[in-house]
Formats: sequence, structure tokens, C-alpha cells
Amino acid sequence: MNRNPKGLSHNSDGKRDWSEGLCGCFGDCGTCCVATFLPCMTYSKNKSRREYLNSHGRPHPEGGDGCGGGCFLYGCLTVFTGLGWLLSVPERNATRERYSIKGSGCGSCLTVMCCLPCALTQESREIELEEQSLQK
Repeated sequence: MNRNPKGLSHNSDGKRDWSEGLCGCFGDCGTCCVATFLPCMTYSKNKSRREYLNSHGRPHPEGGDGCGGGCFLYGCLTVFTGLGWLLSVPERNATRERYSIKGSGCGSCLTVMCCLPCALTQESREIELEEQSLQK
């Protein structure tokens, strides 16, 4: 299992940068558009893909669940309180932890709060790199 398919260097703490920059979201316009207009779906899909990788060691057979309970919860929180984006913070932290990516909880919160579509797309692309490496 390769959690660093691009072979990025690690710092002395064993952490590395994201494989794609935050503005690299434009390299995956489809995901970026869905993350912009339906962030609940991208959130749910990323979460299910990462959790499936954690528990099974292989890519989600259906490419993730974009319309499951996570999507519903995220959507309801967004519609009724405007705070659905808060669910993305622990998921971003979990993705950073899985791939030994530099950062902090505060940094994740600021990134998600300031540019949610870019953050969700960046996470999706990181997960996708591992999925692609497992299919080879």
C-alpha cells in the first residue's frame, strides 16, 4: 500500500506536503464543481472512500457513497444552521493523518472555512492517488 505515490519528501517529523496544492483543485474540474455546488456529496464520498481504504485496504468498489448518511447530515446542517462545513474539519484531519501530511487542526479549520471546494477536491485527489496505486 502506497500512501505517498508521488514520492514526496518527508520532514524530520515524518510529515509531507499535500500531493496537490490547494489551488490544484482546478486540475479536477468535475470534483471541484460538485464540491462547489453540492459539498455534501463530495464530503460523503471522500469520507466513505477513506473509511473503506482504512478497513479493507483497497478502493471502494463503487467509488464512494456520495448520497449516504454523511451527505444527509452535512446537507441538513448546512440548510438549517449554515455549519455543515464544520463536519469537513475532522475529515480533513483524518485524511492528513492517513497520509502523514503536514498541518494542524486549526489550519484544517481555516482551509475548510475559507475555501471548502478546494479543500474537498484536494482531499479527493489525495485519496485518488492511493486508490490508483492499489489498482496497479
